[in-house]
Amino acid sequence: MRFRIRALGAASSVVDIEVDAADEAAARALAAERRLAVLSVAPLGRPARTARFPLMLFNQELVALLRAGIPLADALAALAEKEARPALRAVVDALGHGLREGRTLSAALEAQPAAFPPLYVATVRAAEHTSDLEPALSRYVAYQRQLDAIRGTLVAAAVYPALLVVVGGAVMLFLLLFVVPRFAQVFESVGGELPWMSRLLLDWGQLMEAHGGLIGGGVVAVLGGWGALAVRADSRAAALRLAWRLPRLGERLRVFELARLYRTLGMLLRGGIPAVAALGMVEGLLSPVLRPGLLASRAAVREGQGFTATLQAHGLATPVALRMLAVGEKAGNLGDMLERAADFHDQDNARWLELVARLAGPLLMLVIAVGIGVVLVMLYLPIFQVAESIQ
Repeated sequence: MRFRIRALGAASSVVDIEVDAADEAAARALAAERRLAVLSVAPLGRPARTARFPLMLFNQELVALLRAGIPLADALAALAEKEARPALRAVVDALGHGLREGRTLSAALEAQPAAFPPLYVATVRAAEHTSDLEPALSRYVAYQRQLDAIRGTLVAAAVYPALLVVVGGAVMLFLLLFVVPRFAQVFESVGGELPWMSRLLLDWGQLMEAHGGLIGGGVVAVLGGWGALAVRADSRAAALRLAWRLPRLGERLRVFELARLYRTLGMLLRGGIPAVAALGMVEGLLSPVLRPGLLASRAAVREGQGFTATLQAHGLATPVALRMLAVGEKAGNLGDMLERAADFHDQDNARWLELVARLAGPLLMLVIAVGIGVVLVMLYLPIFQVAESIQ
């Protein structure tokens, strides 16, 4: 974002400059680096679109520089110099400025929540206590890659069925809104007794011919209403609660969320973050159905109860995870066992998604084909009847 800064420069002269920065604090920091005493800071309009900070790329490049033995401040300066986009360069510049002011890296990251999520900040803060920043950043890279792979699997499994629904729905709308009214005009001129199903379809065609604009507007309004509901948080929450009540789907959603919970907790515990703090950080990952159990588990662990037994008591442990976590808690490698449990469930979820995707495609094609076939048969029945009467 671009800011206009009015400040006192050399010889107490008032100067106006424009800078690109992530926020007002970063703009003031850039002015301070130029030895200017800031009088006022004003944003220059609202940006049409804010560039998303490439956290994964930044993390990978920072890890590579640290592995090469480059000090952290110099590594951040190098990353800022290579960044061509002003808004993103301002974020990295603000990190370097925070280090030069004596702040820790985690404090500098925390000052920019739009670019760095709380989990990332917590990982860096824990690494600062153990002096293993580069391994901690590498763990976060691996964690994010695994989440991206899972997200990619979900998207890939949903693309083909969604495409079938869109294409099939478009064909049905084309038949009902354009083809059927044309047939209705032809059969109206021919006359004769029609089968009741064809009569019903042709009545629809006549209705479309008389009030096509109104009906088309209604269809657009309904689709727009569905789209508006889909983007509302309360509507999505209601749909999610309904999905959780479905017998098999609800259990599968539970396993999906628990796998993500185990993976995130494992990454945090391996980074040296205490179990109570880690349980508090992952609260936002769970749906309202499982969140009360997590809050109760955190309170129980704070009181000194066992980690594995607490998760089991509050419905946050699958049978497989329960055995793994019990072993990990005794051996002192709970973080590793949490990640292994997540790997097991992610593989199981991937197999389930592949099976669903294989079944959903043919089933949707069958439903769409039957629907289109019924409409076509209802349209052609009168033609066959007319042909028989001519013979």
